[in-house]
Amino acid sequence: MLLIKDFPQILAQLEKEKGLDKTILIKAIEESLAAATKKELRKECDVTVELDDKTGEATVFFSKTVVEQIEDPVTQITLDEAREYQDDAQLGDAIFIDDTPEVFGRIAVQTAKQVVLQKIREAEKNSISEEFSAKVNSIITATVQRKEGRNYLLNLGRTEAILDYKDQIPGERYNAKDQIKVFVVSVDSTPRGPKIRVSRTHSGLIRVLFETEVPEINDKIIEVVAVAREPGSRAKVAVKSNDPEVGAVGTCVGHMGGRIHNIVKALGNEKIDIIEWGDDPMELIAAALKPAKINKIRLEENSGEDGALEKKAFVFVDEDQLSLAIGRGGQNVRLASKLTGWNIDIQEEKSSFAENLAKAAAEKQPDENETSEKSSLAENLKAAIEEAKAEEAKAETTESSETAEADKAEQSVLPDNV
Repeated sequence: MLLIKDFPQILAQLEKEKGLDKTILIKAIEESLAAATKKELRKECDVTVELDDKTGEATVFFSKTVVEQIEDPVTQITLDEAREYQDDAQLGDAIFIDDTPEVFGRIAVQTAKQVVLQKIREAEKNSISEEFSAKVNSIITATVQRKEGRNYLLNLGRTEAILDYKDQIPGERYNAKDQIKVFVVSVDSTPRGPKIRVSRTHSGLIRVLFETEVPEINDKIIEVVAVAREPGSRAKVAVKSNDPEVGAVGTCVGHMGGRIHNIVKALGNEKIDIIEWGDDPMELIAAALKPAKINKIRLEENSGEDGALEKKAFVFVDEDQLSLAIGRGGQNVRLASKLTGWNIDIQEEKSSFAENLAKAAAEKQPDENETSEKSSLAENLKAAIEEAKAEEAKAETTESSETAEADKAEQSVLPDNV
């Protein structure tokens, strides 16, 4: 009998420190003892070990072939001996025999130790890989350990990860022991263990934050259909409701903006536009380009050289809406294109003088009081002008009469020969 002293306590300690399942540890030790047995015998044979996790007792079983005459006692057994273990044993059968050594030699012990450590490391790597593979496309909280060049080393608990420069929100800076939310992008197996890629720029981060802050999304009442993002600056999120009595945009914004505020804060105050998703591409494009006012949209769909469908949208706006539709550095139209899946081309719509005049008149319609005041003023002005004209005419008539009388008087006093 081979007994591992204090095995239950050792097993419990390893389980706690390594975070490994007990069955994985037992299997690793069984395999190590089997390898040690082969090392001790210096022969290639079929050996299995069974370990009692409560007592620490190990039993070594050898697979032996039933033969008439034994040439190798390690791998062979006679028919009579075989039937002591198995009544129906026949020549050529393989039978597992309990042949546990009392002790192992020094080389075998060293081999067992090395194999145990190797198996535990492999089991730990597999356990970490499985744990974080289950967390792909979700958010975890990481602790900043230190900065390494332009990257940050993060502590994820049982393992570490690098927050690469390209996965950092522009302008964000972290200090040691800061806790940050990161999106688990992928888990890759490497000889040194699982490599976990985390990100704060992935669009999935916004999706999961919305799922966290808006319970209606997990309840399938609200759905996040599309996300377009320029990390650290602005994002556009298209949502739709599967319940006609629940407004998608208002639900995501929350009471007094509480829900969206928490999301914005988690993203380092990145601005977020929430729009209603619709099946009508024109309405969707117009909504995605807000706050710009759109006059009209023309859609074109063509097959490209590779056979892929190319979707182009020509959007016409007034001159004063052009820069608003395009956005600073073209950001608004870029995000709208990515969100809707249409390649959007913003164009200024030229208006005739008559259209501009009609538009100006429509934008400024005077109210009833203002119209009444203007009418009264016009009438008073007209009356004053008429009165002034009448007085002027009267004055001209009086002046003409006075001139005629003066000429008559002058003629009466002149001599006849003048």
